[in-house]
Amino acid sequence: MKTKNIVLLASGSGSNVENIVRYFQDRPEVAISAVLTNKKDAKVLDRCDSLAISGLYFNRTSFYDNDCILDVLEAFHPDLIVLAGFLWKIPEKIIRAFPNKIINIHPALLPKYGGKGMYGNKVHQAVKANGDAETGITIHYVNENYDEGAIIHQSKTRIEAEDDVERITQKIRELEFAHFPKVIEQLLVGDPIE
Repeated sequence: MKTKNIVLLASGSGSNVENIVRYFQDRPEVAISAVLTNKKDAKVLDRCDSLAISGLYFNRTSFYDNDCILDVLEAFHPDLIVLAGFLWKIPEKIIRAFPNKIINIHPALLPKYGGKGMYGNKVHQAVKANGDAETGITIHYVNENYDEGAIIHQSKTRIEAEDDVERITQKIRELEFAHFPKVIEQLLVGDPIE
């Protein structure tokens, strides 16, 4: 079987990146080609160093105003581009170059709590403020609009009355860690999602 290549994009600490890298480190059929970040001081770059993965920083100009990042992505020949806590909107030229090959994870049950500016604790605070009985994660394809691509997978968790934003964050992180790598694997090599 031909090795499947993944490129990861992240903006923050990279906990999902590390989880994905560790999940696939003993699976020769899947390779993490690189991690790209739009923040030069992102903690994900430190994780890349410790995981022996190439970590690359890029700026807004190279992402939106010229083809620099598009060229970098094309050079990796990715079978999948995975947004793991990446906060910038993906330019249409990249979406067109990689149709149905870019996925994102969102910390809510889309279409609820999606859209520009809805990420991380902002989502969990909104869920708590609205008194929702459940929340979860959504893994979806990326299109030209924030959080509107076709849904691939959702997982839910209950919210207890005593759960604060920190506890909701923890529950979502557990779902992300349990499901994101498995969904990626299923998309790449067709293994069933448990």
